[in-house]
Amino acid sequence: MRSGFCAIVGRPNVGKSTFLNRVLGQKLAAVTPKPQTTRHRILGVKNLPDAQIVFVDTPGVHRGKSELNKYMVEQALAAAAETDVVLLMIEAPAGKDGGGTGVGPGQQLIVDALAKLKQPIVLAINKIDRLRDPAQLLPVIERWKELLPFKEIVPMSAQDGTQADKLVELCAALLPEGPRLYPDDVVTDRHERFFAAETVREQIFLLLKEEIPYDTAVTIERFEERRGQQGGREVAIDATIHLARASQKSIVIGKAGAGVKTIGMRARAELGAMLGCPVHMKLLVAVDPDWTASRGALKRLGYE
Repeated sequence: MRSGFCAIVGRPNVGKSTFLNRVLGQKLAAVTPKPQTTRHRILGVKNLPDAQIVFVDTPGVHRGKSELNKYMVEQALAAAAETDVVLLMIEAPAGKDGGGTGVGPGQQLIVDALAKLKQPIVLAINKIDRLRDPAQLLPVIERWKELLPFKEIVPMSAQDGTQADKLVELCAALLPEGPRLYPDDVVTDRHERFFAAETVREQIFLLLKEEIPYDTAVTIERFEERRGQQGGREVAIDATIHLARASQKSIVIGKAGAGVKTIGMRARAELGAMLGCPVHMKLLVAVDPDWTASRGALKRLGYE
């Protein structure tokens, strides 16, 4: 029996959260087309007949100047240093010519951090479903072999599942021997309140444009389970959407409140499916000036 922790690290939007949701068989991490959707470490437990892998999804590593950006990078690199196995995820080259094989500043930051570690590292080259020619992978593989001593290199697709199971098995084989760390029915250590906030924030990322999603945080003021009129479980949630600038408030609320109503409606539907019961939600929009620049504000809004 093998068990342990495996950190999933990489640049923003390479598919880390999509991979976690794929291997768990359920949606745990928020996924949007925008980079930096993931801001926290999210733990997901994968049980195999002879192993238990505790995957740790991490924020994308990037060079950002705000305190929020620094917090996210710290979370990702700390997870890599603290886990038993590191799964580094990059993207397959896009475009007719296969793109480049160069390593940008964000990737170099990851390489420099991983080079100091003793844990085994697996490289996953995601999004191979968009390749025109598999031969486009060869220069990418050769380039990355020069950078770090990978135990394995696996081309895969988190979107359609190609080689995802193989990647899970390879990571499991690198874990130390030991008993399961969590009961079989545990999928994550996060509470429902956390996923309520993440679901609201996910809808903001999906519905709003430009910088607004990145200036937004969500806190849960009330999460109350109660008996519904039909006798079954229902959940009542009061949440606050925090914005960094007053000028953003009217955009989020929308004309006659249409914007915030749509966010709430979509979030209720997602949470209802996740929790398996009706969800009632009230959303408040508040301005918390420049909260992304203050460590104190970050802690107050749940980034700690």
